[in-house]
Amino acid sequence: MPSTEATLTLWRPVGPKELELICQSGMRAFPPRLPEQPIFYPVLTEEYATKIARDWNVPSSGQGFVTRFQIARHFIDRYEVKEAGGRSHQEYWIPAEDLDAFNQAIVGLIEVIHKLP
Repeated sequence: MPSTEATLTLWRPVGPKELELICQSGMRAFPPRLPEQPIFYPVLTEEYATKIARDWNVPSSGQGFVTRFQIARHFIDRYEVKEAGGRSHQEYWIPAEDLDAFNQAIVGLIEVIHKLP
């Protein structure tokens, strides 16, 4: 059943390079995916985003950040929620070719809510 709310809050763990590109957009868009990254995966909980930032971004780049943003329901409702290894690990899988439309559906600004370590 579709939600009656206009937006959904999502989170995205990022490293310093991706954060710099987000900042360059005025905190309004996520950067294009690299050729080896066919999927953009925003997640459904702050806890899961923090785990990814801590376990993946920090070891690979020395820092991890958790971003939070609002997405228009009319856009995100066309995608299925996926489980990535457990009920608490839920995310959307947005094909790279849909990222421009995804960015246009962001309502407001992307916020950095955690910096790790």
